[in-house]
Amino acid sequence: METRKTQVAVPVLLAIMTLIVSQVAFAGKDSLHERHMAELQVVKASLVRRNLPGFVSPPPTPPQAVPGPRVYQVISYGADPTGKADSTDAILKAMEDAFDGPDHGVLMEGINDLGGARIDLQGGSYLISRPLRFPSAGAGNLLISGGTLRASDDFPVDKYLIELNDESSKLQYIFEYITLRDLLIDCNYRGGAIAVINSLRTSIDNCYITRFGDTNGILVQKGHETYIRNSFLGQHITAGGDKGERNFSGTAVNLVGNDNAITDTVIFSAAIGVMISGQANLLSGVHCYNKATGFGGTGIYLKLPGLTQNRIVNSYLDYTGIVAEDPVQLQISGTFFLGDAFILLKSINGVVRGVNIVDNMFSGSDNGVQIVQLDQTNKAFENVDQVVVDRNNVNGMATRSTVAKASVDGNGTSWTVDFNQVLLFPNLIKHVQYTLVARDGGAFPIHAVRNVSDNRVVVQTNAPVTAQVYVTVDQ
Repeated sequence: METRKTQVAVPVLLAIMTLIVSQVAFAGKDSLHERHMAELQVVKASLVRRNLPGFVSPPPTPPQAVPGPRVYQVISYGADPTGKADSTDAILKAMEDAFDGPDHGVLMEGINDLGGARIDLQGGSYLISRPLRFPSAGAGNLLISGGTLRASDDFPVDKYLIELNDESSKLQYIFEYITLRDLLIDCNYRGGAIAVINSLRTSIDNCYITRFGDTNGILVQKGHETYIRNSFLGQHITAGGDKGERNFSGTAVNLVGNDNAITDTVIFSAAIGVMISGQANLLSGVHCYNKATGFGGTGIYLKLPGLTQNRIVNSYLDYTGIVAEDPVQLQISGTFFLGDAFILLKSINGVVRGVNIVDNMFSGSDNGVQIVQLDQTNKAFENVDQVVVDRNNVNGMATRSTVAKASVDGNGTSWTVDFNQVLLFPNLIKHVQYTLVARDGGAFPIHAVRNVSDNRVVVQTNAPVTAQVYVTVDQ
């Protein structure tokens, strides 16, 4: 504070002293006008001294031009948010401008980073007559969101409303990090909703996909790491118990590629909920009630005979089940099967290896439906290894397992334990453990396993004895 007072007082003192000097200098002057002019010069000089550099703020920096946000609003391109007029060309122009926008580097080789550009549908409902596609391959880091797309009555039945595809591209991956979010896509029973072809790190998030034709709601082909989450798919808009359920067709999600994931997603109508023909995919939190097994529907179909390598965890199969062809390395766990829904292992070449079906819950109607079943129409399962079906919670259905325990009590020289009501594979017991407990105090019989066949274990003693035999087997 003292320093500030000194800084202010010095210029004022200088001004006063200068004024006094000027008064003396002009004491003999006759011209009043000249005197007044001299006084003004003195005041001006004092103001200059007060505004020394130490007390002057620097001049403001002139404003710099800042690029506007990379948001392409489709209405400004002429799209009709009421859905009455065809908006295909307008949205394609917005996509073209986004594609041609400034680059922010490169992602994978040949893919330009568009810096998080956004194509904003602005909450409108738009009529689409042909697929929405980027002009060519090589785009990444872009979002399309916030509206409804509806197929026109003449939309091609073999196309998808949004297609991430370029048949002419020679790139390893066509697109990278494209996000489709907060969209409702109504296919009008014409084609499909979204096709992701040979793309990398694609996200389909919070989308409602409905009224697709006898095709796929979402097709993922080749590429890597397409993540479908928090979404709802159904060929017909229903909440179950639909009178036309027998006629549901199409596939909600078709994964023809590796390393993809479907999480927290509901599939409420389609002949097949999820079709998988690629490895290393993950399904978690998926609820399928697309078409009941009794009507010919399948919740999840694994069409990868010989090399499955997929995981289905923490999901909900609601009156529709799982089919796996020649499964090799398949995990199904923590999943709830309701309404006699079951798992079917279908033999193509008779191979089933590295399969874990554990810690699931099954609930049925007491009609004796087995929780895990075998389809050996083509060929019997002959190559069976490392298959564990165990620790499943079963209510109102018939238990099937690859591990079983049983006991038999009696008097004699032979005890037979039959596991056919429990074991999954016929005539297959690989390991046996047993204990014979003689009830006669003085008896000490010689005993041994004499036969293991047709899923039965026979234990015999050298002399009659009252005993109980406990047997554990696995396949």
